[in-house]
Amino acid sequence: MQYLLLIQVPEANDDNRDVVEASGNDPAWASYTNALIEAGVMRGGNELAAPATATIVRMRDGRRDVQDGPFIETKEQLGGYYMIETATLDEALEWAARCPAAAYGAIEVRACMGG
Repeated sequence: MQYLLLIQVPEANDDNRDVVEASGNDPAWASYTNALIEAGVMRGGNELAAPATATIVRMRDGRRDVQDGPFIETKEQLGGYYMIETATLDEALEWAARCPAAAYGAIEVRACMGG
């Protein structure tokens, strides 16, 4: 089964800027990615650009409505993702717990349809 590990991290602000910015350069990320690859579960992944670069598209009454994003009210932001393939949800949860962002953010594990 394929699972998407959605990495939710705190938005950088004056209170946590040092922690959030330093975490991106942490060697733990390379180690984690290499462990996923070596275990044969990695299927893809990417870091995402800042939420301010997002564009929201909705269709309303047959018309396209485009707005600069983000519009989601949250203290955390989607920072990136890993696509993994494991035999069970429990195994995917184990990988999520090992993700460096789990220590200061949250990892949402979501099964992929048809995967």
